[in-house]
Amino acid sequence: MILRQSYLKKIERYLGKDTIIIITGQRRIGKSYILRQLRDRVGKDEQSNVIFIDKEKHEFDDIRTYQDLNAYIDTRLDKGKTNYILIDEIQDIEEFEKSLRSYYEEPNVEIIVTGSNSRMLSSDLSTVIGGRYKEIYIQALSYEEFMQFHQLPESDDTLSKYIQFGGLPGLVRIGLDEQDAGEYQTDVYHTVLLKDIILRNQIRNVPFIENLVRFLADNTGKIMSANSIAKYMKSQGGNVTSAAIINYTRFLCDAYLIHKVNRYDMHGKRLFESNDKLYFEDHGLRNTLAGGAREGDIEKVIENIIYSHLIRLGYEVTVGQLQAGEIDFVCKKPAGHRVYVQASYVISDDATKEREFGNLRAINDNYPKYVISMTPLVSRQDSDGITHLHLRRFLTEGLE
Repeated sequence: MILRQSYLKKIERYLGKDTIIIITGQRRIGKSYILRQLRDRVGKDEQSNVIFIDKEKHEFDDIRTYQDLNAYIDTRLDKGKTNYILIDEIQDIEEFEKSLRSYYEEPNVEIIVTGSNSRMLSSDLSTVIGGRYKEIYIQALSYEEFMQFHQLPESDDTLSKYIQFGGLPGLVRIGLDEQDAGEYQTDVYHTVLLKDIILRNQIRNVPFIENLVRFLADNTGKIMSANSIAKYMKSQGGNVTSAAIINYTRFLCDAYLIHKVNRYDMHGKRLFESNDKLYFEDHGLRNTLAGGAREGDIEKVIENIIYSHLIRLGYEVTVGQLQAGEIDFVCKKPAGHRVYVQASYVISDDATKEREFGNLRAINDNYPKYVISMTPLVSRQDSDGITHLHLRRFLTEGLE
C-alpha cells in the first residue's frame, strides 16, 4: 500500500481531541486503504486495541443495524487500553449514528469511520452528535500522487497520461492500458451508481439517470440549469421534470460522483440560485463516460483538473459572473484570502489572450489573478498584474 501522507496527517491531528473522525469521498477513491493504513499505524502501540469493521467484506454481513454493531464492539472493547473503533462504509449499517453517540461518551475510545454519502452522514450525525465530528474529504489522486503511484517521472508524457486516465488509485493494479483502464473505470462507475445512487434513493428510472450522467460528462464545466437539461432530455425522447433533474443531480453529488459549483455575482456580491457548473470527482472516469477520443474536450478536462486541485489546496470555489463575461473560478479561504483563476488549453493568439486576460482585468480589486494553461514554453509569466502559469507547475507547486 502506498501511503497518502497528507490525509493520514489530517486524521492523526484530530486523534485524542474528543472528536469523531468521518472520512468521506466517492467509493473506490482510496478511503478503505487510508483506514487500513491508520489501523496498521495505531496497532503498533501495545496500549492500543483496534476494532476494525469493513462492510465491504462478507464476514461483516451480519452487522446490519446499530444493535448488531453494539454487540460486535462490546465483546471486543478493552477498558485497559485505548480502543480504536474503525468502520469502513458505515452508511450500510442502519441507524449507525446511535452507536457512534454511545461509544463517543465512553472513555479511551477513538472513532474513525468512512462513508460514501455526504447528505446521509452530515444530516444524521449533525442531528445526533452535533458538531462533535470532523469530516475529512478524500479526493482522487493529485498529479503528484499519480506520479508516485505509477512510478512515473514529471514530464509532458506523464501529464498527458494524468489528463487521460485521471486519479482512481485502483489503476495502479490495472495499469495504464486504455482498454483495461476504461473497463475498470466503468466498473467503478457502475458500483457507485448502483450502491450509492440507485439502491439508496430507490430510483426506478435507471436509463434516465444513466443518460443524465453521460450528458453531464459531455457538458462538464458548462453553465447549466435544471430547465435546460430537462428540455434537452425531452428532445432526446425523455420526459422528466426540472424538479426530478434537481433531485437526481443531488443524488449524484451526495455520492461524490460529481460536484456542483455555484455562480457568484461579482457586482452584487451574492450567490445565484440557479445555473451552476458541474465537475466530476475523477476526470478519468468522466473521460470514459464521455467516450471516444474527443480531442475537442481537452479544455473541459483541464478545467475539471484545475477545479479539483483548487479544492485540494483548501479553497472554497465558485464561478464568477461579471456583466461582460465569466471568471472560471473565484477561490476563497477562511481567513479572507481570495484569488481569481481562468482555465485555458493553449493561448495561441491575441483573441484568446484577450478573452482570458481581459475578464481578469475587468475585476476591480487587488486580489491575485491567474491564468492556467498548457501553453508551450510558459512556466510562470506576469503581465499587468496577472500571472500566467503552466498546468504542470500549478499541479506541482500550487499558485504561490
